[in-house]
Amino acid sequence: MKSENFETIAIRTQLERSLHKEHSAPLYLTSSYKFDDAEEMRALFANEKEGNVYSRYSNPNTSEFIEKMCLLEGAEDGFATATGMAAIFTTFGAFLKNGDHIISSRSVFGSTHQLLTNVFSKWGVTFDYADLDKPEDWEGLIKPNTKMIFVETPSNPGIDIIDLAFLGNLAKKHNQLLVVDNCFATPYLQQPLALGAHISIHSATKYIDGQGRVLGGIILGRKDLITEVMNFARHSGPSLSPFNAWILSKSLETLAVRMDRHCENALKVAEYLESHPKIKLVKYPFLPSHPQYEIAKKQMKQGGGIVTIVVQGGAEGASKFMDRLKMFSISANLADTRSIATHPATSTHSKLTEAERNIVGIEQGSIRLSIGLEHINDILADIEQALA
Repeated sequence: MKSENFETIAIRTQLERSLHKEHSAPLYLTSSYKFDDAEEMRALFANEKEGNVYSRYSNPNTSEFIEKMCLLEGAEDGFATATGMAAIFTTFGAFLKNGDHIISSRSVFGSTHQLLTNVFSKWGVTFDYADLDKPEDWEGLIKPNTKMIFVETPSNPGIDIIDLAFLGNLAKKHNQLLVVDNCFATPYLQQPLALGAHISIHSATKYIDGQGRVLGGIILGRKDLITEVMNFARHSGPSLSPFNAWILSKSLETLAVRMDRHCENALKVAEYLESHPKIKLVKYPFLPSHPQYEIAKKQMKQGGGIVTIVVQGGAEGASKFMDRLKMFSISANLADTRSIATHPATSTHSKLTEAERNIVGIEQGSIRLSIGLEHINDILADIEQALA
């Protein structure tokens, strides 16, 4: 039965059943595959025939995960990687060469910042940062050698938003490759490819898994672009393991219901904290006070599960708040069933200078709250007692 509904696609898309007629897709823990004859082996390696030749290239479990993600995000093809950062590195590596230039949102994950400043810079790739809240500046940064526009929206951890339709039109006008890190939104809340992006990237470690168990990443887009990604990845080897792919594919079956609860809880937390005297600032896409609230409402189904706050008292105030939390976990991860508090300035974004953090709104008092699936009364009670 064909369906256009997200939940049904996520649950009912799976591998063809084997002769054992299993209800749930089995694990294919194999590194290689048998060929019927020499001609089949030749045809598969020559890409004249589709099939599995080696699990560094493809595996039935990764193929199922990719197929689901393509259907959910409206992509023609995809490639699954071992981590979210492997997905970003592989995308950069597949399309950028010595002499190329990239425009990136200034608000990016700390490791993405390291790739731009310390890794690809050694290979002759230059970059300029642009601010998500200043879309009027983006076009002026485009150079003759600009190859790619890269953006996180919502950003980590500032929760800044940019109009993806605007960036899509800008990329089309200047023949740029628009790459969007869609990790915080997931395909359930936002679909960048429908808004003009060419590539959508996820750290599947986060909401796709959603339970803090496995690492993974995925790159989604047009078939011709993913072919370039595959050609690079075949030799650099960032492949997702079959076991992790199996976990992630099963996790997609509950993504919609999990995101509904994450978003519901996060909005209530944001509304509660916005009027709290010990909170200097609250950032959440679906709060009317968010600077890009109207854009978020236009391109996102709901506001996501991340609330970023600035506690009064700077580093000391943030440390006191986190140390007094009883139920929240203190962790560098996010998007778990369990609520998590992170201090970006000393963890995920510690490699940025103080000036670089200040530019993107990461203060010493900034805390990223990943709101979990616990009962909202317990989440609010823990926050309330920690702020008392």
